[in-house]
Amino acid sequence: MDALGGLLDGVRARGAFVLRLSLDPPWSMRIQDDAPLTLIAMTQGSAVIVTDSGRSWDLVAGDVALARGVEHYAFADRALTEPQVVVHPGNRCTTLRGEDLRFEMSVGVRTWGNATSGADRAVVCAYEGRSEVSSRVLHALPTVLVLRGDEWQSPLVSLLADEAGRDGPGQAAYLDRLLDLVLMDVLRTWFDRDEQAPTWWHAAHDPVVGPALRLMYENPEHPWTVANLAGAVGCSRALFARRFVEQVGEPPIAFLTGWRLALAADLLRASGATIASVAHQVGYGTPFALSSAFKRAYGVSPNAHRAAASPGWRGPRRHRPPTPPRW
Repeated sequence: MDALGGLLDGVRARGAFVLRLSLDPPWSMRIQDDAPLTLIAMTQGSAVIVTDSGRSWDLVAGDVALARGVEHYAFADRALTEPQVVVHPGNRCTTLRGEDLRFEMSVGVRTWGNATSGADRAVVCAYEGRSEVSSRVLHALPTVLVLRGDEWQSPLVSLLADEAGRDGPGQAAYLDRLLDLVLMDVLRTWFDRDEQAPTWWHAAHDPVVGPALRLMYENPEHPWTVANLAGAVGCSRALFARRFVEQVGEPPIAFLTGWRLALAADLLRASGATIASVAHQVGYGTPFALSSAFKRAYGVSPNAHRAAASPGWRGPRRHRPPTPPRW
C-alpha cells in the first residue's frame, strides 16, 4: 500500500453517500456535514462553491470539485442566492428551520432537487471514513480542489452519474467502487500537474527514492536502516541518504517512523489486535517501544488513541487530540 492507496484504505467508499442533484435556479444549500472529503461533479449547467471564509469557485458541466471538509460552504446556482437547504452530519437535509427534506425533494432513484429535469445537475458523493494514513493525502490538498473538464479525459464521471440513477442487487457496492476510481483518477491528475504537490508524490517517480518508498510502504515491519535501504535500491549509503532528503524533505528513517506510526494508529482503531501484535506489524520490537514512540508523536498512549475511537467514548476534558507526526 502506498500513500494514495492508503487514502482509499482510510476513506474508501463503503455505502458512501451518492446523490444526483436536479435543480432549477434559484437554489442554494449550506453544506455543514463535516465529511472529510466530498466530491462534486457537475454534469449539466453551472454552480458555485463559496466557503465561510469567502473564497469561491465557479463550476460548469464537466468540472469536478473536491471539498476537504475543513470549512463549511454553500453550493448554489449563484454566490448571492440565499441558502434554502442545510446538509447536516449524516447527510441529513433540512430547511433552515430544521424541517426534514429527505423525501420531500426526492425526484427519482438517488436523485434529489426541485425539478425532475433541472437546468443544473450534479453528482455529489461524500466519504465518511477517517484515518491517519489517509490524512497524509488529505492534508496535501487545498480546502477546495477544482479539476476543469478540459484538464482531464475520463469516462468515469458520466458512468457514475448514470449508475447513480439505477437500482438493483449490488448497486450500492458498484457505486462505491466507481466512486473510488473517480477519486483516484482526480487525485492522480491533480498531483501530476500541480507544482505544489507534496514532495513524496514527486519523489515516488525518482529512480532511487521511488523504489525505497515502495519498500517502506509495503514492508513496514522489516528492520530497515539507511544502509540496507541503500543496498536494496543499488546505491551507496551517503548518496541514498542525501538524495532522499533532497526529494522528500526529511531523512529516510524519520519518514519511515511517521509511516509506521500512522499505520499503527489505524490498526489500533480498526481492529482488536493487541498492542504487541500492532507493534510487530509495523516494525517495533516490543509494545513498550511502540507505546513510547506513539506517545511522543501523538501525545497520547496507544490505548487512549484506541479508546477515543470507541462508540460512546467522551474522554477527560483535559485530553488533547493527537498531533500527527511530520511525515
